[in-house]
Amino acid sequence: MMQIEGTITTRHEHAGCIAASLKPDNLRSMTTIAEGDRVITTITGTQLRSVIASVDDYLMNLAIAEDAICVVPKQNNLKR
Repeated sequence: MMQIEGTITTRHEHAGCIAASLKPDNLRSMTTIAEGDRVITTITGTQLRSVIASVDDYLMNLAIAEDAICVVPKQNNLKR
């Protein structure tokens, strides 16, 4: 059986917050960590279609997390 593994690394000002927001949606075949300004996610699987679907879901969740982290500082600035 073929084993597929890939790693997605992205840079963020608030990498820890992004990684923490992504972890709850991770499947058993996914790990997400923050290292400095990077979010590193590894996805593994035995079926290419499943890995592709996991990558697609992850990228959508990442986009949402990035949007959310951008809104929070703006809202905090308005309260001052």
